[in-house]
Amino acid sequence: MARTTVTYDSAGIGIAAHLYTPDTPAPGPYPALVVGHPGTGVKEQTSGTYARLLAERGFVTLAFDAAHQGESGGLPRGLEDPAQRVEDFKAAVSYLTTLEEVDAQRIGLLGICASGGYSLAATGGDHRVGAVATVCTADPSRQFRLGAEGDQDPAVFQALLDSAAQARTAAARGEDPGVMTMFPETAEQARALGGEHGAEGFEYYCTSRGGHERSAKFLAWESIDRLACYDAFFAVPLIGPRPMLQIIGERAVTAWMAVEAHQRATGPKELYRIPGAGHVDLYDKKEYIAPAVEKLTDFFTTALGTAVRPATASAHRSPASL
Repeated sequence: MARTTVTYDSAGIGIAAHLYTPDTPAPGPYPALVVGHPGTGVKEQTSGTYARLLAERGFVTLAFDAAHQGESGGLPRGLEDPAQRVEDFKAAVSYLTTLEEVDAQRIGLLGICASGGYSLAATGGDHRVGAVATVCTADPSRQFRLGAEGDQDPAVFQALLDSAAQARTAAARGEDPGVMTMFPETAEQARALGGEHGAEGFEYYCTSRGGHERSAKFLAWESIDRLACYDAFFAVPLIGPRPMLQIIGERAVTAWMAVEAHQRATGPKELYRIPGAGHVDLYDKKEYIAPAVEKLTDFFTTALGTAVRPATASAHRSPASL
């Protein structure tokens, strides 16, 4: 398996990515997967882990930094723009179609956490994508509006919108709008503010376990009002008849979002639970990643071999319901 640093354009913004290529020979071009990272993450973290492991199993994989984040371009830094995040996936598909080693008719998307929601939206609107899978699906818009567990006091998000509005006014006056810090100073504070999910995130992003210098751990304030008006699951009904797989941790408090997406799907679909795993456990813990990668390998091997393209559905045989 070889890793190459590549760049491509996404709506005028330069995207930095790692391209993983299998070292095993194939009779023709390889199937390919675009792998997206969690919110505030970078390609060197969990998305790179999944991309590497899936490349070892015979897929060309592309793990990228979202626009405004990591090594990719875009100002302001730390902007979480849902429309741009979806465009980043589509631009990655476009890039893969230009590679001789990739079979342009066998491209799938894999989104992790926030990218799980964005990958579903991108698949719904891009018929070049043959299949989509997610790991610990999250829709950042829902998570900010409703909280990780779905029961957040509405006043919390209203207060965030107040802060976002004040930041826009400050920027218009030439003042520093500041940023929204995603993590407090200690794990105890993270647990007090965000419960078990907050503590899990702190342990991964803010310690040697998973922390990376380019993982910003903050959002530009204007991210908040952009997220307020977005629904990553709106396009889920458009994915069918192409297959959709969602992998979630059995203990994940965020699982309600994957359940909602599953209920909206119209084509072959599966909601697969990893026993004993929480949300962040699926980022890096080998005992949970291993069964997830095996499930993803089986899914994409089957789906990208027989996936139905909506434009030519009559010419293909739909995969069995998952």
